[in-house]
Amino acid sequence: MKRIIAVIREEMFENVKTALLAAGCEGMNVSTVNGRGRQTGVKESYRGSSYCIDLIPKTRVELIVNEEDLDDVIDIIIESARTGDVGDGKIFVSDVEEVIRIRTGERGSKAV
Repeated sequence: MKRIIAVIREEMFENVKTALLAAGCEGMNVSTVNGRGRQTGVKESYRGSSYCIDLIPKTRVELIVNEEDLDDVIDIIIESARTGDVGDGKIFVSDVEEVIRIRTGERGSKAV
C-alpha cells in the first residue's frame, strides 16, 4: 500500500475530488495548509501599501491506495490539478506498512 499526499491549489480541489470519486477512490483526508515552494509569494497592495504574502494557502489531500492503483490515482490528480502555472503543487508518495479498520478490525488492503 502507498500513501499519496498531494498539495494543490485551493481552487483546484473540487476538480481533483470529482475526478477521484469518479474513479472509485472514495477515502481521503483533506486539510487546508499554508506553504511555499518556487512560487515565492504573492504581491498585493492595500490602500497604497504593497506587501508580500509568502505563505500561500493550499489544500492537502491524503489518500491510501493499493500499489496497483498508484499510477492511475497519480495521473488523475495531475490531470485534474494542473493549470500549467507555477504553484500547481506537489505529490508525495510513501510506503504504508499496515492499515487497520477500527470498526471491523480488517487489516491490509481489505481495510483500504
